[in-house]
Amino acid sequence: MKIEIFKPFGEAYEVMKKILFQPFDLKKWLVLGFAAFLAHLGGGFGFNFNYDRRSDLRHTPFSQYVTDTMSRIPWPLIIFGTAVFLVVVLAIVILFAWLRARGRFIFIDCIVKNRAAIVEPWSEFRKEGNSYFVFALVLGIAFIIIAALLSLPFMLPVVRGVTFLHLHDVYLISTITLWAVAVLLLVFCWALVAHFMVAVMYRKRCQASEALRIILALIWQYPGEITLYCLFWIVLGLATAVVACLITCLTCCVAAVPYVGTVILLPVYLCLRAFSLFFLRQFGPDYDVWAGQPAVTPPVIPHPCGGVIGPNKPEGTQS
Repeated sequence: MKIEIFKPFGEAYEVMKKILFQPFDLKKWLVLGFAAFLAHLGGGFGFNFNYDRRSDLRHTPFSQYVTDTMSRIPWPLIIFGTAVFLVVVLAIVILFAWLRARGRFIFIDCIVKNRAAIVEPWSEFRKEGNSYFVFALVLGIAFIIIAALLSLPFMLPVVRGVTFLHLHDVYLISTITLWAVAVLLLVFCWALVAHFMVAVMYRKRCQASEALRIILALIWQYPGEITLYCLFWIVLGLATAVVACLITCLTCCVAAVPYVGTVILLPVYLCLRAFSLFFLRQFGPDYDVWAGQPAVTPPVIPHPCGGVIGPNKPEGTQS
């Protein structure tokens, strides 16, 4: 089995042109943009432009006003407000994660079937989308716990108020660096596994646990090919970030608006997702999301002389 890197990208580029430009349909473009927006909700190529808040804090009257105002608020009310705020933020994060999980199946379905549909794939892949959402939610909680445990070597001395000497400063920087590397490695591994899990779940209509087992076995069997894919994906990600920054600047930050930016960058989103699908299908029919789709039969056209023109019927043959 020959696993290639550049060929799937070329195939993805051709599919992107066929879906978006042959022919160009603005309504189809907007619907596909919404599907891509759902698939990358809370992530993707977003940009935040923040002003320098430190300049505001330099003004003593304003900071003093905030301090005086906070001192007048009862502590129970502050605690209650903080708790309500955290609950609202947590609910929004979970809602976005659920929509993103469902949207990933919708976006793949739109690419595979070359259609602009939201309602049909939303209902069709409800079971798979919910399974992936629950699995990702549990894994996210486990990831937070692991990250917190890994931070104990440098957080406990800070909490205890230990005064660090120069030697301790080296220890602190080293532990923070190792913690950051470990967390980034875990995030990267999950991003890779989740990238392929959705495609496997779409193809086999299975649960997230079974898709995880299949993907881990695939990575174990083809570590070199998967590593090359990851390196090439990093290059594509950097190039995409540069393109997104340029488009954001050229459009006067209009591309930074949610959904609007996704619609503008839709060719990039679609090409990258199709690239992963074409790369994955090289490993066999079980990984080919197009394998289970029915073949498109050419329509039968009536012949003026009473015959038909269609598949396996030459022109002039009587029916």
